[in-house]
Amino acid sequence: MIGEIGQFSLIVALAFALVGATLPHVGAHRGNIRLMALADRAVLAQFLMAVTAFAALTYAFVTSDFSVVNVAANSHSLKPMLYKISGVWGNHEGSLLFWVLILTLFGALVSWRGKNLPLRFRSRVLAVQSLLVVGFLSFILFTSNPFLRLDPAPLDGSGLNPLLQDPGLAFHPPMLYLGYVGLSIAFSFAVAALLEGEVTPLWARWVRPWALLAWTFLTGGIALGSWWAYYELGWGGWWFWDPVENASFMPWLAATALLHSAIVVEKRDALKSWTILLAIVAFSFSLLGTFLVRSGVITSVHAFATDPARGIFILGFLGLVIGGSMALYAWRAPKLVPGGLFGIVSRESGLVLNNIFLSTFAAVVLVGTLYPLFVEAAGAGQITVGPPFFEFAAMILMSPLIVALGFGPLLSWKRGKLSRAAQIAFPALVVALVAATVLVWKTSGGYVMTAFGFGLALWLLASVLLEIAGRIKLWQAPARALSRLTKSSRAQWGMSLAHGGLGIMLLGITISEAFTSEQLLVMAPGDTATVAGYDFKFDGVAPVAGPNYSAVRGFFEVSENGETMTTLMPEDRVYTNPVMNTTEAAIYPLLPGDLYAVVGEAAGAGRWSVRLYFKPLISGIWLGAIMMMIGGILSLSDRRLRIGMPAGKRAVVSVKQPLQSEGAV
Repeated sequence: MIGEIGQFSLIVALAFALVGATLPHVGAHRGNIRLMALADRAVLAQFLMAVTAFAALTYAFVTSDFSVVNVAANSHSLKPMLYKISGVWGNHEGSLLFWVLILTLFGALVSWRGKNLPLRFRSRVLAVQSLLVVGFLSFILFTSNPFLRLDPAPLDGSGLNPLLQDPGLAFHPPMLYLGYVGLSIAFSFAVAALLEGEVTPLWARWVRPWALLAWTFLTGGIALGSWWAYYELGWGGWWFWDPVENASFMPWLAATALLHSAIVVEKRDALKSWTILLAIVAFSFSLLGTFLVRSGVITSVHAFATDPARGIFILGFLGLVIGGSMALYAWRAPKLVPGGLFGIVSRESGLVLNNIFLSTFAAVVLVGTLYPLFVEAAGAGQITVGPPFFEFAAMILMSPLIVALGFGPLLSWKRGKLSRAAQIAFPALVVALVAATVLVWKTSGGYVMTAFGFGLALWLLASVLLEIAGRIKLWQAPARALSRLTKSSRAQWGMSLAHGGLGIMLLGITISEAFTSEQLLVMAPGDTATVAGYDFKFDGVAPVAGPNYSAVRGFFEVSENGETMTTLMPEDRVYTNPVMNTTEAAIYPLLPGDLYAVVGEAAGAGRWSVRLYFKPLISGIWLGAIMMMIGGILSLSDRRLRIGMPAGKRAVVSVKQPLQSEGAV
């Protein structure tokens, strides 16, 4: 019965979504307040129905109701409770239901937090959001029903993919989906603005918090996925430029560009058309990721479905949403006349330069991801576009972006002086050049590109510190610097943390990629191997029984200069349902880097294949991501970002003037 309640809830949600996608538009066109007001009620009803359906599926997983096809295919009675719950979204049908839940949640949040938005504009935004809900609910109900029944029900289920039975993967998809789906709000705001034919600085103020929220979640989701790959897959890597990894990276790049572009709209009433386009493209990339994961066109550990019929449905929906929004953009964008002006040398120009590099890199990643699919579809064979291509593109396009990120915040708004910014940034340049030169000298010229990346990271970090020093006038009036420091806005701190986090991440990537020490060995108990000055003594293996797996656990006593530091205990696991072998790396983080051990297959005569690593400063990758997320949260908490003007100064606006009032979002 619970499954039928969930099924019925989805049908009712679709009915409310159809109402919410049509009548508010009619009301906005006719100026009918009652029809426009239906948008708020419709999105709240959709959210309640989505919550009911998701709760029903969760109940089925938690109680191991194997009469539900989805539960039987993706759960098992012996599975730990955490993975029973994460199994709800660890499959194709459940992940789509989770997507709809978040989609309706964001619509409800706009209805709740956007009460001061002009009614006509808000009804347009919510109607577009409801239209997206119609598409995804139709996909679920007609091709991917999570509540289908089995008769007779099996005694037990097949189990969740063991690679997904991990705490990192339990939280990675929800955070990633919050980022993916959060971009739908920016998309809805963009389409609503095109329908109204007007984009103002107030529009940018309204859309920025939603874009920033999505960007923050997307950053966290990508970082969690990277961390999972690092410690779970056992190969010591953290990014492989897998097509599905790229599918999450492309909307992140577009969302980053959107955030910076919206600042120019807000400050100078410029870049209107470009910002609208970025909002459309960012969510379009999210939909593209949905297609790649669920269409069966790629094979990946991340991919859910391999049913071509589902892929055709998604492709049609993709064409409708992207094609329709782009057609609307082509029709209405020429009417969006820019207002304010700014100089070639200004902070606004720095943001434009930022957009150029981010957008170009996103386009390069898109081409590299889709080109093999086009070649195969054309019958020209199979090719692979691998890490060398993407890493070269990243070096060419992201290096000048890092330089611009250091200079940009040092420039004045509207009209700045390059000489003034260069004077302020000169110490950062000196630090970067000296550090890079020392590294090249220490390595006898063998690490020129590593020195270049090292210098870029230090350049950005030093520039952030100099920007903070200039903001608080540390050199001009040091006595009052502390007072100014405490009075800095949260948005300013958010920017500094985000840029600094990127610098820390770049430092971790550069050093770990260049100076990782690795040993691939066959060891017998009592053998010792030395990696980067650390001694790994292999003490043998022991069998281990888990709740739904059996494992061989290795024991490595790690010492430095004869002093024992820790014992690493990696595992080689074999899951029973479904049968699959996985690797659990053992990692010991230190300030200089990570000690990393993996035990593999038996090699005979009591010996085992092992991998031993020392990865210097690799934790900087995830520390940088955490700093970027904290920066986003700090900026979101800044009242000035969420509210444009004091309530007493808000103008009273009629429903026929949608973009002339400021409101809390």
